[in-house]
Amino acid sequence: MARAYASTIIDAPIGAVWAAIRDFNGLPSWHPAIAKSEIEDGLDSDVVGCVRRFWLQDGTMVRERLLSLDDRFTSFTYNFETPAFPVKNYLARIRLLPVTKTDKTFAEWEATFDEAPEDAGKYVDIVSNAVFQGGWDALKKVLAGRAAPAGAKPWAGFNPNKVWCSTVIDAPADKVWGVIRDFAGMGAWHEAITNMHMIGGVRSDKVSGTRDFMFGEGHLHEKLLHLDDAEMSFSYCITKCDIPWMNYVSGPRLWRVTDGNRCFGAWTGDWIAAPQEDVALIPFATNEVYLKAFETVAARFFAK
Repeated sequence: MARAYASTIIDAPIGAVWAAIRDFNGLPSWHPAIAKSEIEDGLDSDVVGCVRRFWLQDGTMVRERLLSLDDRFTSFTYNFETPAFPVKNYLARIRLLPVTKTDKTFAEWEATFDEAPEDAGKYVDIVSNAVFQGGWDALKKVLAGRAAPAGAKPWAGFNPNKVWCSTVIDAPADKVWGVIRDFAGMGAWHEAITNMHMIGGVRSDKVSGTRDFMFGEGHLHEKLLHLDDAEMSFSYCITKCDIPWMNYVSGPRLWRVTDGNRCFGAWTGDWIAAPQEDVALIPFATNEVYLKAFETVAARFFAK
């Protein structure tokens, strides 16, 4: 199974980007390879199951079926009904995520498919670069600086997390992951954390291992719940803490940005606390823990 992928950062809020790409019939308005498009059978372009018929600039006709559309998580999937290339089992997805630090948008476009043995890698390159990256490059020019449409609702993909925050780091994802992956390493670069070590001397990549540290004057234990090198993510829970919250679960994830020497990072957190406590806890976790972690990693290891 082959995989094509392209991702980028668009200088516009997620509401503006989603409004532009949500229209399954709207490719000619932003993708330079598409000459014209129509939805078959008179259906609206947001009817799941509808088929778009479009023509490339060279006259080639392609048909694609909308398989899912998600306004909450700003994503959709589709397949080939009449392929543009000689591939099989083509399944594509576009997804947007907000860059909360700057009100920009992370956008990724991916597809999996089967190539003939003699074509191995050929269509991965074409789809990743000519189709996906070419589309992102054009869309960035169309949307640069555009505001979200009037009445557009804020991105609604936060639940079940009380905090979902994100930023862009000017370094490759694998390099950043090499730093933050060390579950006992945060004490070496986060200015508020001291005396961090793994209890019992276990390895910091041991799932179920617990780190012991001081955050300012507070003493915490946090247990590693999962570690995923492929996805570049981990999560942990608090098992000992002076702060008045319960069932705390948190963790970061990184995504590659394929059109630049940078990556996109998101950090989430969820817990139970009294509403009056959350007034302070939510901005504290967002700015002094999660975003601060990304910012200090960038400043200490990747400053130019």
